[in-house]
Amino acid sequence: MQAAVMYGPSDIRIEEIPRPECPKGGLVLKVLAIGLCGSDIRNMTTDSCKGKYPHIFGHEIVGVVDEVDSTTPKYKVGDRLYIYPEDHCLRCEECRAGHSENCLNPGDYIARQGGFADFYAVTNEQINRDAVFTIPENVSLDSATLSEPLSSVYACQENVGITLGDTVVIIGAGPIGCFHAQLAKLRGAKTVIMVEINDNRLAMTKQFGVDYTINSLKENAVEKIMAITNNKGADKVISANPSTQAQAQSIYMARQGGIVVFFGGVPKGSMVELDTNYIHYNNLWIYGHFGANSIQVQRAFELAVSPNFPAEKFITHVLPLKDINKGIELTKSGEAIKVVLHPNNK
Repeated sequence: MQAAVMYGPSDIRIEEIPRPECPKGGLVLKVLAIGLCGSDIRNMTTDSCKGKYPHIFGHEIVGVVDEVDSTTPKYKVGDRLYIYPEDHCLRCEECRAGHSENCLNPGDYIARQGGFADFYAVTNEQINRDAVFTIPENVSLDSATLSEPLSSVYACQENVGITLGDTVVIIGAGPIGCFHAQLAKLRGAKTVIMVEINDNRLAMTKQFGVDYTINSLKENAVEKIMAITNNKGADKVISANPSTQAQAQSIYMARQGGIVVFFGGVPKGSMVELDTNYIHYNNLWIYGHFGANSIQVQRAFELAVSPNFPAEKFITHVLPLKDINKGIELTKSGEAIKVVLHPNNK
């Protein structure tokens, strides 16, 4: 089969490798669509595997069952499936408390062979946990790839209670920022303000319900937000980017009693200097968000494949797997919102 194999930072090669064997109690998925995620790009352009190469990434996986082990009666050849990458054990204390995003025994999807390949092995453990979802026949497989990135956005907004009448600031107009804008509008937010340093990305966010855009390189974002909100500030501020400077500035964009979310991960080891006196006297809530619990994963999938979610607006580029390096560059430059790759398309 063909796969995008990583040999080191930014060294991604399209190669022929052996097709994975069908796991006992599992299945082999023929990958027909897979999203190119920002975390994939970060992993593939850095020494993420600490020298342990070759490796195959890719975790926004959609396809059809190509082979099933005889002891796997739940699925059959031809079934259309979406595979959530991090299967939760559903038995540990965190899972039982409703926080399976903090599962103590999750499947390690980074260590497994990923989906940037023609075929992907799904284990019995993944099937018996909460990682496999059947895609309705009337739904585009490309649309279903958005289920994974949408899951964390869905969980975040549910957890902080974005609701009718809210003013929401989103810092970072990448794919995740665009998801946040669209979902905030679906949840009833009255005003969505996008802060970004790339004018092309800012222009694209209008289609996702963004009411105001601010290029923070050209104008003072805090002053502009205060002007828009009559000097009140936003109800919720979501920093969806890898910048410590953005996190430090985000607290000044929120109203008294507002919520500030640190959604995007920053480089490991980097520290953020926060004015805790300002946080204290303005009764701000600081929320660190990562992942989604099991039921939020399911609900995000159901939303992504529903008519209520405009998946076609997010997917700006569809490329064959062999063009993965082009997809990486399109995403890094800001020209693409979301790239979907098609393995098995030679």
